[in-house]
Amino acid sequence: MIVLGIDTATMQVGCAVGGAEGVFASFHASRGRRHAETLAPAIEFVCAQAHVTLQEVTVVAVDVGPGLYTGLRVGVATAKAIALARHVPMVGLSSLDLLAYPVRYSGKLVAAVVDARRSEVFYALYRHVPGGIQRVTEPAVATPDDLASELMALGEECLAVGDGALRYADILGEVSHVELGTTATAYPSARSVVELAHPRAIREEFVQPWEIEPLYLRKADAEVNFETLGGRAS
Repeated sequence: MIVLGIDTATMQVGCAVGGAEGVFASFHASRGRRHAETLAPAIEFVCAQAHVTLQEVTVVAVDVGPGLYTGLRVGVATAKAIALARHVPMVGLSSLDLLAYPVRYSGKLVAAVVDARRSEVFYALYRHVPGGIQRVTEPAVATPDDLASELMALGEECLAVGDGALRYADILGEVSHVELGTTATAYPSARSVVELAHPRAIREEFVQPWEIEPLYLRKADAEVNFETLGGRAS
C-alpha cells in the first residue's frame, strides 16, 4: 500500500510518499504562500525521488484543517482530484493532530496551536497515552489571551507547538508552566500525514473523495467582509 500525503493548511506546503517501510520522500516549503503553484510540481518531485508513479498510489491522505482558507482549498481539491482520477480512497487528518504527533512522547499536556489570523488561533489539547497521543478537547478558535487564560487555569505543565504558539509567544510565554515549541514544530508535516494515514488505511479507516471536506471552524475573510458591508459591493 502506497500513501500520498498532502499538507497545505498553514503557510507551509508539503507532500510525501510512503508505505509500510516508512516515508520514501517528502517536500516542504514555507515561504511565499504560493500553494497552488508549488503543490503539483512538488508531488511530481517526491514521486520521482521515491521512484513511485501516481498510478501506484493506493490511498491519498490530506490535512483537512483547521488552517488558512485558501491553502486548505488548494490541498483538499488537489487531493480529491488525484483520488478521483485514480479511483482510490482517502484519509482526512486534522492539522492539530498532525502538529501534536511529533511530540507524542512528551509527558506534558500538549497544546497544538495554528495561527488563524485576525488575532485568533485554532487549537486543541492533547495528552500522551501508551503508543501515542490523544486529543482531549475538540478543535476550537479563540484569541491568544483566551487560550493563555485556559492554560493558566489548567495549571499543568504544557508544551505549546505550532506557528500560532510562536506568533503569540509573548502572550502564551507569560504563563509560567507553558513551554513553547521551536521552528521545528511550527507546521504540520506531510511526513506525519503519511505516517498517521498508513495504519488507518491498513485498517480500512478511509472514506471516498466526495466525503472529504475542509474543517474551517469559521467563515473566510472574504465572506466576513461581504457581510460587514451588508452584502453590498464596495
